[in-house]
Amino acid sequence: MDRDTRLKRLRFRAWHRGTKEADLMIGGFFDHCGQDWSEAEIAWFEDFLEEQDVDIMAWAMRVQPIPTRWQGPMIDRLCVLDFVKVEK
Repeated sequence: MDRDTRLKRLRFRAWHRGTKEADLMIGGFFDHCGQDWSEAEIAWFEDFLEEQDVDIMAWAMRVQPIPTRWQGPMIDRLCVLDFVKVEK
């Protein structure tokens, strides 16, 4: 699958998680950072999306410890949460 197709697929998966909160967090993260990702970062995100939303959100908000598998610069960037845009 070519890069553009992978990114389109990932964007859809990131924005269709099942809850608005997860969509804003995970979809917002993808929109903010995804276009600049390397192939390794894209692969990381593809695997990461297999995790449960409640776990991803708890890790991002640092209310649960981040498993060793996911620790690193990608989760560190997700935890900043400055990309979440909430419309009023």
